[in-house]
Amino acid sequence: MSDPTEANGNTGAGKAAQPAQPAQPAQPANGGAAERHVRVVLVDDHRMFRTGVQAEIGQTAETGVEVVGEAADVDQAVTVITATRPEVVLLDVHLPGGGGVEVLRRCAPLMSDAEQPVRFLALSVSDAAEDVIGVIRGGARGYVTKTITGTDLVDSVFRVQEGDAVFSPRLAGFVLDAFASTDAPPVDEDMDRLTQREREVLRLIARGYAYKEIAKQLYISVKTVESHVSAVLRKLQLSNRHELTRWATARRLV
Repeated sequence: MSDPTEANGNTGAGKAAQPAQPAQPAQPANGGAAERHVRVVLVDDHRMFRTGVQAEIGQTAETGVEVVGEAADVDQAVTVITATRPEVVLLDVHLPGGGGVEVLRRCAPLMSDAEQPVRFLALSVSDAAEDVIGVIRGGARGYVTKTITGTDLVDSVFRVQEGDAVFSPRLAGFVLDAFASTDAPPVDEDMDRLTQREREVLRLIARGYAYKEIAKQLYISVKTVESHVSAVLRKLQLSNRHELTRWATARRLV
């Protein structure tokens, strides 16, 4: 599902998308408005989710969070982030065009800017090991799941703005263990060969889904599913879906 980039919180259907322009920090209102301020871009391919996050945290006078842009895929994300130079990007892991890791790769110069760094906080429904490690290796400052409350998400955004690393409680220990391990590399090199979409197809195949079911779930054609499966088998040097299922099960991807 992909829809046009929408900036400054405007999410009306059919509205032309333009990157938001950098805005001045919101002035505190009388009677207890936010004293801190952070400019944020939302990157997620589900429009309704972006709208919900905007409604939950984007009330600048109360939260101090100003949503200056939105994007639904990798190309849109890079365009909007480059144009607006937010302080924090809320980044979904699974995006059309290469996923959150590709956004991080293409925005690497912005992350390393000494004067005005753009920091990334992954916000995803996935808590899969390869997703978490992949975006952290790519430069994200943290990873929280979409079960997070609005209040905790606002706090996480400000902590990332200040340079802290932030993780959902269940993921924190896992991340530390993964990077501290000396027995095995934190990331499977074979999985690194696969694109984000190929990984999605891999998991569904390993769970026993038929090609038609995968096509329906991922909003792609059966022919495209077949092409992805062929690519996965070739990259992993496997012969059929039964070997693929065993491979995925051994890595706890199912």
